[in-house]
Amino acid sequence: MTDKRLLEMAAEVMNNSYAPYSMTKIGAAVECADGTVYTGCVIENIAIGSTICAEAAAVAAAVSAGQRVFKRIAIISEGTAYRLPCGHCRQILSEFSPNIEVLCARASDGRFVSYNLSALLPLPLVAGNE
Repeated sequence: MTDKRLLEMAAEVMNNSYAPYSMTKIGAAVECADGTVYTGCVIENIAIGSTICAEAAAVAAAVSAGQRVFKRIAIISEGTAYRLPCGHCRQILSEFSPNIEVLCARASDGRFVSYNLSALLPLPLVAGNE
């Protein structure tokens, strides 16, 4: 799976976003160790804490299908800024794959940046250390 194709899959699901409050559509595609890809989009809620991030939605779909190890996640959003995973989503990703590659893209021009999750979340909560 190429970076470009993974980002395209995230862009496709981005259009399904429910974002009446932020007005910012976000899509994510997570690639599992076996090459399977699961997608998710942002689902906002007026009770902000009930909003489901695109990254969390993609991981939930993968875990619901029995996946537990992820290689990469692509995140794309409208606008000119690169959308990095929030702290909550960084911890969710770390639970399964602390060294996952994180691709963050702008829908406006398709450009993206790449990070290792451990650089974005250097001291995650881990079992026995919470």
